[in-house]
Amino acid sequence: MTVKNKVIVITGASSGMGEASAKLLAQNGAKVVLGARREDRLAAIVKDIEDAGGTAAYRVTDVTKQEDVTALVQLAQDKFGGLDVIFNNAGIMPSSPMSALHTKEWDTMIDINLRGVLHGIAAVMPIFTAQKHGQIITTSSVAGIKSFAGAGVYGATKFAVRNLMEVIRMESAEEGTNIRTVSLYPAAINTELLHTITDEDTKKGMDTFYKQVGISPEAVAKVVNFAIDQPEDVNVNEFTIYPTKQA
Repeated sequence: MTVKNKVIVITGASSGMGEASAKLLAQNGAKVVLGARREDRLAAIVKDIEDAGGTAAYRVTDVTKQEDVTALVQLAQDKFGGLDVIFNNAGIMPSSPMSALHTKEWDTMIDINLRGVLHGIAAVMPIFTAQKHGQIITTSSVAGIKSFAGAGVYGATKFAVRNLMEVIRMESAEEGTNIRTVSLYPAAINTELLHTITDEDTKKGMDTFYKQVGISPEAVAKVVNFAIDQPEDVNVNEFTIYPTKQA
């Protein structure tokens, strides 16, 4: 199987890397099922995909709720007859120094960036295990492979995601379930992620930096498409995506 005709669930699909991936995958023949909290954006993206000749559906989804993610996966099965891939892409990045003690934001990052991924894994694992194939793609970050001042809790969630994906890969090989995993480590990608930063000094610095070096989310979408397009016995499982200008 290649991308064509695969059924793919995408969370965080209302903008940025999720939207770009949905449109590219649909263009290449996949059946995409989009989840996010903003229904107006989801409806508009599905319309764009269908107007371009693609196949798509959506469901309003809050990844912090297991029942929402499970229902999104069920929609894919009900509407398109199966499931091949989940792209756990929902995430936020309200970065700040640890000394600022934005503890509510810490909790929200853990709920979305880590618990949301776990909800995606829990929703698809029984399906993929039973059918003995499937692919779990998850957005980590370059902050999941090295540490950055101002990104202590954000990085902690992304390091955790990196570990989860590698353990699933190893256990799948041991159990013979053929579940492939992909960890994405994007650097400065121009998405709405910066909008989640409330710390004024951090926001100012990040805005300036991204204006200097940031690249479009389509760059990540092409990597997602490449990973899904590989043969079932090939697991290309880690990708770091940097702007060429970013040190």
